[in-house]
Amino acid sequence: MADIVIINPRFDISFWGLEHCMPLFGKRANLPVSCLALLAALVPDHHQVTLIDENVEEIDFDRLGRADLVCLTGMSIQGTRLLEILDEVKSRGVMVVVGGPMATVEPEILDGAADVIFLGEADETWPRFLREWEQGTHQDRYEQTEKTDMASLPLPRVDLLKADRYMFGSLQISRGCPFTCEFCDIIVTFGRRPRLKSSAQVLAELESFERAGLTVVFVVDDNLIGNKKAIKEVLRDIIAWQQERAYPLTLFTEASLDLAEDDELMELMGLANFQSVFIGIETPNEESLKETKKLQNVRPNAGSLLERVHRIQARGLDVWCGMIVGFDNDDESIFQVMPRFLADARISAALIGLLHAIPTTPLYDRLKQAGRLNDDEAAERYGTNVVPLGMSPEALRDGFIQVMQDCYDPDAYFGRLDGQFIDDDFKFVLHHLPYWKSHPVAWLKRSFFNYVKFGAVASRLLSVVKDDALRARYKQQLSRVVRQRWREPHILFIYTIKVAMHYHYAALAHAMAQVDDGSGAMPDAGRSFSRAKRPVEERAVA
Repeated sequence: MADIVIINPRFDISFWGLEHCMPLFGKRANLPVSCLALLAALVPDHHQVTLIDENVEEIDFDRLGRADLVCLTGMSIQGTRLLEILDEVKSRGVMVVVGGPMATVEPEILDGAADVIFLGEADETWPRFLREWEQGTHQDRYEQTEKTDMASLPLPRVDLLKADRYMFGSLQISRGCPFTCEFCDIIVTFGRRPRLKSSAQVLAELESFERAGLTVVFVVDDNLIGNKKAIKEVLRDIIAWQQERAYPLTLFTEASLDLAEDDELMELMGLANFQSVFIGIETPNEESLKETKKLQNVRPNAGSLLERVHRIQARGLDVWCGMIVGFDNDDESIFQVMPRFLADARISAALIGLLHAIPTTPLYDRLKQAGRLNDDEAAERYGTNVVPLGMSPEALRDGFIQVMQDCYDPDAYFGRLDGQFIDDDFKFVLHHLPYWKSHPVAWLKRSFFNYVKFGAVASRLLSVVKDDALRARYKQQLSRVVRQRWREPHILFIYTIKVAMHYHYAALAHAMAQVDDGSGAMPDAGRSFSRAKRPVEERAVA
């Protein structure tokens, strides 16, 4: 029996990480990367497996020194820390292997740093390596040639996670996306043909999260609705599972904007208790959308961007979105257009980033050929490796920082939030279902605990915030939602979470504006935020 340790390095503070408000919820991190539990499940039973997520616990390097094998997985934004861990573990004479998104798109950085490197999906190569390692015949590089049959995957070892330290669970139903967005490496890694798990697999995973006490689950698919016909069947089975148990789990995910064009799909997602959906809108500039081949967002017959966002919201799904500045068709006017678009869309949570060219993507290849990639020094200075076409690098960097200031100014943020939750009287599907009339006890229990959670989070928030003006604003917002929607405890709780999220966003936006050395370089917070991990990047590759 071998002692195997699988590690996920810590992330820098980012939009999606919600690090500044995690203590308000009594948690250390938002969610575990989904590959941790899956990699553990792929290890043969005769080995001992330990999972370490540095985002919720410190690494004991002395303990790693006693392991037979240490495996690391991580994204490019975790790269600096991943390399530090590799060096420390290798210095103790322990064999180290590494895979994941960073190893897949930037393997040259890891040459010599690890004993074995995995490229791409590793659901077949990871178990193969372990067999060969036992026999002393392993290779130093593995690349899976065929895409994984999702129906063949085992139940992830959620039981090995320190579940009580996370706010959400992470579940993957499908891999792959049918679209061809130029800046995205999803189709390079997972392909354009979406592959799904069976309903039985998905329901077994939902049960494992329920047992672990993780009652909110993020479905980390790059695009849940890539295969609409197939996902509808899975959603129907999730609905039945949820209703048999009085809806124990809340779900959220990422999907493409063409969700707005399928009423049945939106209804099924609502009935399955998907409450929020992250959508890559990217930009209100149609020419930029065409440039980057985000053609699913440019469909005149389907309505404008705003009309489609409002259509999804009207079906009881809260929309989060990703936005990007720095496309070739962007000029400095984008820095005024984007805040106005978000205000009109009534989207409170928008991950805004600088365009970044990921190795292996068509964007990277095009810009490299054109000589428009910054070197490392310039990328640090401007926060991106892309040399913009429609403005100077300084104008792009400064405009990005200004957009963040504008969008997360309290008046702007709460204007968007109140536009949806108070002025528009937004309701989640789950909380106006006829289902509850036949389950009144379950409804009363749910309502009671939502009132309790609302009170607990609101109290913690007002006690933690030290800035008098900000605390007064939060108190004002909470008072307003209580006056307007006190009969709807779930709305009170979700609204309070969104107020707490502003505390995180405001801290990030403030840090981004701090340039202490007078060099004009992008602050550390800005570099972290501009390349912040999107939920789609929580990928189940080794």
